[in-house]
Amino acid sequence: MDWQGQKLAEQLMQILLLIAAVVAFVVGYTTASFRTMMLIYAGGVGVTTLITVPNWPFFNRHPLKWLEPSEAEKHPKPEVVVSSKKKSSKK
Repeated sequence: MDWQGQKLAEQLMQILLLIAAVVAFVVGYTTASFRTMMLIYAGGVGVTTLITVPNWPFFNRHPLKWLEPSEAEKHPKPEVVVSSKKKSSKK
């Protein structure tokens, strides 16, 4: 998933959850049923999950363009020298 795809998934998640919450509240309020409200909202969460979690092709419309390795990576790296001095402990 590219950067724009991540942004789209986040926006879709927020919009779909808001719609599910509003629809669930209105239906639950008109039917005076808390159970119906929660079932509708749970269904909305499930649909939102199915839309936003998998890596669908429409989330990959802007592929990343990787840069060439920098010049520093083409040369050998300096070796780290570890000194073997031990600290003396006083008793």
